[in-house]
Amino acid sequence: MTANRVDVDGPYFEDFTVGQVFDDAPSVTITSGFAALHQAFFAERLRLPLDAELCRAVTGHDALASPSLVCNLAIGQSTYASQRVKGNLFYRGLVLQKPNYIGDTLRTVTKVVALKQNRPKPGRAATGMAVLEMTVTNQRDETVLHFWRCPMIPCRDPEVTTGHAGSFDAIPAELDMDAVQAAIPSEWNVGWYREQIPGVHFGDVPEGATYVLRARDTVTCAPELVRMTLNMAYTHGDPAASAYGKRLVYGGHTISMAGAHLSRALPNLLTLVGWRHCNHTAPVFEGDVLRTEASVAAKQPLASGGGLVELQVSVFAERGPEAPKPELDVQVLDWHVIAAMA
Repeated sequence: MTANRVDVDGPYFEDFTVGQVFDDAPSVTITSGFAALHQAFFAERLRLPLDAELCRAVTGHDALASPSLVCNLAIGQSTYASQRVKGNLFYRGLVLQKPNYIGDTLRTVTKVVALKQNRPKPGRAATGMAVLEMTVTNQRDETVLHFWRCPMIPCRDPEVTTGHAGSFDAIPAELDMDAVQAAIPSEWNVGWYREQIPGVHFGDVPEGATYVLRARDTVTCAPELVRMTLNMAYTHGDPAASAYGKRLVYGGHTISMAGAHLSRALPNLLTLVGWRHCNHTAPVFEGDVLRTEASVAAKQPLASGGGLVELQVSVFAERGPEAPKPELDVQVLDWHVIAAMA
């Protein structure tokens, strides 16, 4: 930096400290424009975000915000810390604690809770894992979303030994199921939904069933989603910043495509409320063709009617022209998600 030049850059692994807080990301109001673009990217078929009359009858609000849109906006707000990310390794403990509606404003605070340098390997520059805890609040200062994620961040000095060998024990091994159950408001008229909307409902879903989606979808508009959600990670826009020499598709893009596939398999899902785990098992590139399989791992009735359905979701990719090498059916996502049904 000179007297007249200021480099705008993201932090390296050495710049993090446990307890460090990032809280200056712009707040974002969820608008119908955000919803329309997100719908164009993923073709999600959840009824409550799509049908204002139905949503008003069930929730008392005109339009539920897609849970995938909410997660993508919150993750984007957290990416100042992870601008240099090489890949986001996992998400844990995600609970959408309150529904979000069009017009709500989200604010995300990101806290560093653990740091661990990766084991050095010959010919590979030093990197480390930073466990980040995200707390998302709305305009009423209510917590609406809480989760952890773990980006891998390069070191400034490719041969440094930082001494960071932190534990990941700060991330609970089990999801807070009380919070998950409380995420569906008791005043929602779930019974009315079940009476009015035909098709498969909570009681009709067989535990242990596996839904194999034959309809595949091609990853497009990956950088557009990144820009829309204020995601600052270099690797999603700059091929030179990627470990693969190609733009890396943001992980939330793959998750949102899987969520849209779930809404085809089970059209009467009300919303998604929690993730037990979410692991990116391989990278995704623009042009990859994705398919989804989902198994019903567990079911739990809710006192307000309907219930929670736990789905173990696997997403597989056929590599497109943007990929470094062709592959026919590589697993790219291991996601255990909990959805609410009437």
